[in-house]
Order: sequence, then structure tokens, then C-alpha cells
Amino acid sequence: MTENESLERAIHEEVALVPYDPQWPALFAAERARLLTLFPSQLLDVQHFGSTAIPGMPAKPIIDLLAGVESMSVADALVAPLLDSAYTTSAEFNATLTDRRWFMRWSAGRRTHHLHVVVLDGAEWRRRLRFRDELRSNAELAQRYALLKQELATQHRADREAYTYAKTEFVLSVVGDV
Repeated sequence: MTENESLERAIHEEVALVPYDPQWPALFAAERARLLTLFPSQLLDVQHFGSTAIPGMPAKPIIDLLAGVESMSVADALVAPLLDSAYTTSAEFNATLTDRRWFMRWSAGRRTHHLHVVVLDGAEWRRRLRFRDELRSNAELAQRYALLKQELATQHRADREAYTYAKTEFVLSVVGDV
């Protein structure tokens, strides 16, 4: 599959939330271990974030990994090696990103992992982990987010980009300026 085909396929996948799966942390741990074995000096830390990292949260069944590197030049140097190790991406899409590089991993015809490579302890790192940590520590907030996600998944079932964009206001209300 070419990079454009994989990106087009990803963008046009239906938004389908599933109930929380207690296997998600183990799936994260396995991929984290694999990545740290492949890139022991480049990846300074790898964290589980996104809805699959929040116990009880319904989610698209895709494990989100946040990999911290020293600089964006290190992130750029990892593109080819990550493509050689079961990830796909879009060079065109990544060219629009200044604060991260984004990759997808597939199995059995569906996305299983998203990998976001960012500067360790940079703004993007702090923002994503702050959101995760706030939802983990505040059950009422997590419940509000779960209800919003379910509503938006119904409204934007065929438009993954619109679904993601529609969650932005809620996310920003939680993380503020990081």
C-alpha cells in the first residue's frame, strides 16, 4: 500500500467506538517494548495516551503511542526506519506538522496503532499527557468526554477528520495553555 493509499484509507475509515478493552494496556506495552528495542537511543520515552489509555473509556480500537525524542531532527531521522518496521505514514501530511511526526500500524486490514513522535517534554508532549492524566484522575470529566465522543461518533460516522476536529474545544478546555 502506498503512503497516499494508506492515508486516504485512514481518513475515510468509519468512526466506530467500541467499549473499553482491558487488553489495550498490554497491547501498548508490547508495542512500546518493540519500539524501545528497535530505537533504544533515539526514543527517550514512550507513553500510552488517547482514549485507549483511559480505563472505561469507549474508543476507536487504535492504540495511541507518544514517543519522546530529543528534537524534531531526530523525529525526521526516524521516518525511514519506522517505515521499515511495520509503520506507514504520509510525507505530505507530516510536512504540515511542525510539532510531531505521525505514523500508523496496520494488521488484518485495519489500523491498530498510531505513533506520534514529538520532542520529549515539549508542548505537544505535555498537552497530550495532561489530557490523559486529567481524564484518568477525574471520573466526572471522563464521563462527559465519553458522552461527547459517542455523540460525535454518531454525527460524524463517515468523517473521521470532522469527528476529531469536533472534540478540539473539549480538549482545549481541559488542557488550557500547557
